[in-house]
Amino acid sequence: MKKIFFYYLKPYYLRMAGGFLIKFVGTIMDLFLPWALAYMIDTVIPAHRKEEILLWGLFMAGCSVLAAVMNVLANRMASRVAADAVGVIREDLFGKIMYLSGEQMDELTRPSLISRLTTDTYHVHQMLGRIQRLGVRAPILLIGGIGMTLMLDPVLAGVLFATLPLLIFVVVFVSKRSIPLFAGLQESLDRFVRVIREDIAGIRVIKALSKEDYERERFEQVNKEVAERERKANLTAAITSPAMNMLLNLGMAAVIVAGAVRVNAGLTEVGKILAFMTYFTIILNALLSISRMFVVMSKAAASAERIGAVLEAEDEREWKTEAFNNQKKEKETPHVSFEHVWFSYGKTLKKTDQQRTSHLSDVSFSLKHGETLGIIGSTGSGKSTVVNLLMRFYDIEEGCIRIDGQDIKTMDLKTLRKQFGAVFQNDSLFENSIYDNVDMGRGIGREQAEKAIQWARAEEFVKNKGGIHTKLDVRGANLSGGQKQRLLIARAFAGGSKILILDDSSSALDYETEAALQREIKEHFAGVTCIVIAQRIRSVMEADRILVLEEGKTAGYGTHEELMRNCKIYQEIWESQKCL
Repeated sequence: MKKIFFYYLKPYYLRMAGGFLIKFVGTIMDLFLPWALAYMIDTVIPAHRKEEILLWGLFMAGCSVLAAVMNVLANRMASRVAADAVGVIREDLFGKIMYLSGEQMDELTRPSLISRLTTDTYHVHQMLGRIQRLGVRAPILLIGGIGMTLMLDPVLAGVLFATLPLLIFVVVFVSKRSIPLFAGLQESLDRFVRVIREDIAGIRVIKALSKEDYERERFEQVNKEVAERERKANLTAAITSPAMNMLLNLGMAAVIVAGAVRVNAGLTEVGKILAFMTYFTIILNALLSISRMFVVMSKAAASAERIGAVLEAEDEREWKTEAFNNQKKEKETPHVSFEHVWFSYGKTLKKTDQQRTSHLSDVSFSLKHGETLGIIGSTGSGKSTVVNLLMRFYDIEEGCIRIDGQDIKTMDLKTLRKQFGAVFQNDSLFENSIYDNVDMGRGIGREQAEKAIQWARAEEFVKNKGGIHTKLDVRGANLSGGQKQRLLIARAFAGGSKILILDDSSSALDYETEAALQREIKEHFAGVTCIVIAQRIRSVMEADRILVLEEGKTAGYGTHEELMRNCKIYQEIWESQKCL
């Protein structure tokens, strides 16, 4: 919350001060009205001064108009400041998310990040607007109303003030309990978003397996959890208004009785009582506004903490780049090399070899410029992890990864990643034109994009779809699986990268298209180092080297012929796929 007030609102302090001043003037005008009414009833009307009645009427009308204009203007300024400030927060939050490491993304989770960008920023927006609109007006009305009642009749004011300690106790008591409840509610909403996201993304699988009822039950469970937590949080916050109403109404009843006694005794006047009742209503509304503001702030405090956790997290831009020892390269320096690499997702690696628990264990390989490495293994064997580490989405725990002999930890991340053209598992197409999906903002010309589409064997269906500027649906929903993969391959081809990564990029392609694609790679990317991850041996058998992984360990490394002689796991995979 401190960062929001002292960092993101700092550029708007002057505008906020202007809005507060305007709101202050408008609020003071509201406070003058009951006092003017009391003066007219108790002093002007009994004296039968008709001209003064007209003047005081004009004064009250002027106060009313000025109060309305000032409050509307201040509210517009408050809304603009809240919108602008939260817009900057969203931009910074989104920018931060773009640079979070893979480990941080795993820890925070994607549904939670979506919730922080949407629901949490909305709560902060509501809080900023409410503070500017009511944070000035309500306290001024409260303090001003109390001051006016003291001026009108200190005895009656004292009767009313007897309820204030109880009112303050209610606000503090409820606030202490509601903030943790709203924080828990946001955590439940994260899970709620995750379930919705999974079910909508996998709707075809759910229908194919006739699991609609199962998913409805799963949704019902998380929905009940959200509803229950929301109920508890709102019920706790809802105590405030009824409790304050009850206390203030009891005070009001006491004031009316005491006022009647004092009027009857000639100690006060009817106009003052009427004004006192109006000020009482003003005080009541001010307190209710303050109580509602505490509810909004309770939600915003929980949301601001979640937003702050992301904004203050160390991202990839803060990773230290180690000093590079610029030694003279040897003639046979590999283009890409893994040297005894160990890595685990979210786990602490033990120092003793016998106690290691890792997703990659002592993996080593090297590739010369223009060579192709095929990686094959069972699901979960660590194939994609190799790519994640090579592009430094995660940092290794032991060992070294080098490109042209340089440790990737000594390289600028943008410089490192510009060397790659990559197709990942479950890669994404965006709701944009085919050209924009191939270009991805890299400034690739149309001619180069068309060549990449041709090399990826996507030229024919792109023409049938209406050309390179045809707009795709969300996640490429208007394309088949094979068409999506070919466009993703075209995106990797188009960048003119030094290293090409194809992670299970041909799983939806028929054998003929896959073979044609391999010919295109050999012809147009002969000098490019390739890493091909596949489930089928036929996709990697012509690679210069093949790495066989099993449970994160190297089960075999060599050519197809060598592995067929020496690697039992590779032989078993070949036997199981012979008929394919």
